[in-house]
Amino acid sequence: MKTYSIDLRQKIIEAYQNQEGSQRQLAKRFKVSLSFIEKLFKQYRETGSVTPSQRRICP
Repeated sequence: MKTYSIDLRQKIIEAYQNQEGSQRQLAKRFKVSLSFIEKLFKQYRETGSVTPSQRRICP
């Protein structure tokens, strides 16, 4: 899975806060999946952060 930059994540959050479109429209505008947008907003609501979560690597 691709990890998107913090800069892109912040731009998406700011665009949504400025009411520049629906989640679906923002996904299309920023060329990311709708599921990524949904997960990003959920993470932002719960933690206040847009930094990517650490991946778990199984031994």
